[in-house]
Amino acid sequence: MYRITEAVKHLLIVNVLFFVATQLFHDQMLELFSLWFPKNEHFRLWQIVSHMFMHGGFMHIFFNMYALWAFGSPLEQMWGRNKFLFFYFSAGLGAALIHTGVGYYQFNEGLKALMHAGIKEEDIFALLREGKYNNYWYEIAPKSTIDNFLSSYIQPAVGASGAIYGILVAFAMMFPNAELFLIFVPIPIKAKYFIPVLIGLDLFSGLTGYSLFGGGIAHFAHVGGALFGFIMMWYWKKNQFRNDRWN
Repeated sequence: MYRITEAVKHLLIVNVLFFVATQLFHDQMLELFSLWFPKNEHFRLWQIVSHMFMHGGFMHIFFNMYALWAFGSPLEQMWGRNKFLFFYFSAGLGAALIHTGVGYYQFNEGLKALMHAGIKEEDIFALLREGKYNNYWYEIAPKSTIDNFLSSYIQPAVGASGAIYGILVAFAMMFPNAELFLIFVPIPIKAKYFIPVLIGLDLFSGLTGYSLFGGGIAHFAHVGGALFGFIMMWYWKKNQFRNDRWN
């Protein structure tokens, strides 16, 4: 059991404050601070960072904050505050980049299919801005194409999960033989096995659309955070970045 470190403690506090504010002013907080698709009228540049402090429900924030404490505290103890915060936010920004990039691809695939059928782009966006769609669209393109097209535009991303997945990767690389327990698998699993399997499940769900953990999960944000976390860890190890450079 690790004691809570300073940066982790402050991140926990800010996340909880955002969560409480979201319960009190749900629609306003969602509109202002979630990460919307860049072509959505609600998109603002600060959402690239602010969405990391937004969460969709109690279990969402609980598991993210538990992981932040359990896996982030030992990393901050080793790295120091500045290096830890740089890593945390870089992984979160990387997750946002991958999530948005995949969203652009899925949105453009749907848009091209609709326009190819003769529907004008301005008519499509006019419906989307009203939060509506035409059932006829499902006769034009496969259901998965239209579903991804609509969710990319309408459904914003929230949560610290991308940054957390970066932290998980860093933990597995720093403490590969640490034994972790899962609630539904009551046997110890080493971090070097558990974390890659977890990321693999997210990649599988993102590519197939079949999720073992329910809907509404930004799987590619998880994969993006893990990818950027791995790249940073690999670069730091290769270049032997010392903690004293960050203090």
